[in-house]
Amino acid sequence: MVGAEERSRELRAQGAQLDAAARAAPGRRRLEAVPEETNVAKKPLGLVWVVAPSYSIAAAGLQKALGGKADVRIGEESSASRSPSCIVLYAGAMEEDCLEGMVRIRELYPGVPLLVLGSHLDLALAWATLKNGADGFVHAGMHPAQVLSAVEVVQKGELAAPRQLLRWYLCQNETPEIGDITARGRETLELLVEGLSNAQIAERLYVSESTIKQRLRAVYKVLGVRNRTEAAKTMRDHAQGV
Repeated sequence: MVGAEERSRELRAQGAQLDAAARAAPGRRRLEAVPEETNVAKKPLGLVWVVAPSYSIAAAGLQKALGGKADVRIGEESSASRSPSCIVLYAGAMEEDCLEGMVRIRELYPGVPLLVLGSHLDLALAWATLKNGADGFVHAGMHPAQVLSAVEVVQKGELAAPRQLLRWYLCQNETPEIGDITARGRETLELLVEGLSNAQIAERLYVSESTIKQRLRAVYKVLGVRNRTEAAKTMRDHAQGV
């Protein structure tokens, strides 16, 4: 009983701290470029800068998900002294503010992968951000492993989009080529675009790896491409209206 009461007091204290931080949070700050830093031990995914209020629960969850493989810094201004390998922009409540923030970040870091973090799966927001140049969209309801995978995917130069968004887009904006892909081919293509290997796709769909290879060969033929990289690029171009 005593332990439960102590835990309850701790949770109330933490809640009070979050409330105090939210009330004391300053208005929009000016984003500034971060200079390079030398002689620093780097994690596999490098420095991931999360542009969000430091008291954001979604940002804290992202830090927990990436902490083992990335040096995560949270704040509307980065306190780090080296350039980020990936930037995650918290979408907030207004789409306009998010798009404006994307413009400012692109001006400072034109070649750095940019992910947008939503508080929930908002397909309209995901579409708007990807159409306006974001490299990917993640949300707070995703499994930590999915978020980690998204960061890895955008750092490879590929697009990280919710699977539901791709399915919706294919239904709404079909070209004759895409319309000829079978349902099984589409689900395989969706996972390929997410950055999964053939073995991972096979495990996810409960089929053999050879079956996945057969499906992808059929998809490549329909799209007129030669490999998975070209297939992913074709879908990226479709998603961005190229």
